[in-house]
Amino acid sequence: MASEVRRLRGVRATWVVVAAAVVLNAAVAAFTAIRLPAGELATADAVRSVAAVVPVLPLPLTALAAAVLGALAYGNETRWPGLPASRVTLGRRLSALLAKSLVVGAAAVLLAVVTLGLNALVARLALPAAVDASTLLDPAGLPAAPFATGGIGRPLAAFLVLAVAGGWAGLLITSLVRSAVVGILLTCALPALLEPTSGLLLHRTGRNWPVWVRELMPFQYGLDLVRSAADRTAGALDGVVVAALLAPAALLVLAAVLAQLRRRSL
Repeated sequence: MASEVRRLRGVRATWVVVAAAVVLNAAVAAFTAIRLPAGELATADAVRSVAAVVPVLPLPLTALAAAVLGALAYGNETRWPGLPASRVTLGRRLSALLAKSLVVGAAAVLLAVVTLGLNALVARLALPAAVDASTLLDPAGLPAAPFATGGIGRPLAAFLVLAVAGGWAGLLITSLVRSAVVGILLTCALPALLEPTSGLLLHRTGRNWPVWVRELMPFQYGLDLVRSAADRTAGALDGVVVAALLAPAALLVLAAVLAQLRRRSL
C-alpha cells in the first residue's frame, strides 16, 4: 500500500491527469449552467451540470480521469517494476493488485469529491439570473428527500460509484493487456458494449434503466434502444438492474485473476 501511494504521488502523469480533470470539469459545469433554460432549476439539469456530463463521451470526465489513473497504476508497474524478483509468487502478485485497487479506488473517490464540490460552486456562480435554484439550495423546500425518487442524492452517489468503477476498470483491463494506452482505449469502449447488451436484457424483462442513472451516462447508443419501453424502475434498482451492472464487473475481476495464474510476473 505504501509503495503504491508513493508511486501514485511520485509520477508526474498523475498530477497532469488530476489537474486536467479538475479544469475540464469546471469548464463543462460552467458551460452547462450558462445554457440552462430560464425558470425553476430541474434536478436532472442540476445533476448534469454538477457532474459535468459531456454527451459525446462514454463516461463522465471524472470517471474517465479515474480510468486513466488506474491504467497508469498498472502501466507504470510494467515499465518500472516495483515487485522484486523474489516476490513474484501468485499470492504476492494478487496482493499487489489488491493494493493497487485500493489506492486507485481511494484516489477516484477523492477526485470525485473534489470535482463535485468545485463543479457545484462554479455552476452556482455561472447560473443565469433567470434560473431559480432556490428549491435545490434549500433542503426544506425539496419536494422529496435527497435519496428519494427525483432527489439529487442518488445520481451524485452513483457519480462516486462510476468514478471508482472507472478507476478499477482501467486498472484491471490494463492488467490483462499490459499496456496503459490500450487499457484506456478499451475502458472507453466498454460502455459502448455494455449499455446495448444490458439495455436489451432489461428490455426483455420489461424494465428500463432508472432515470437517475441516465442522467450520468452520456453515451446514449444503448439507452436509445430501450427508451420506448416503460420506465418501471425509475424509483429504485431491482435485482435485474444490479445483475446487469455487476455481472460484467465480476467477469473482469475473474479474467484479471486468471491472467495472474498464468503469469510469472505482475
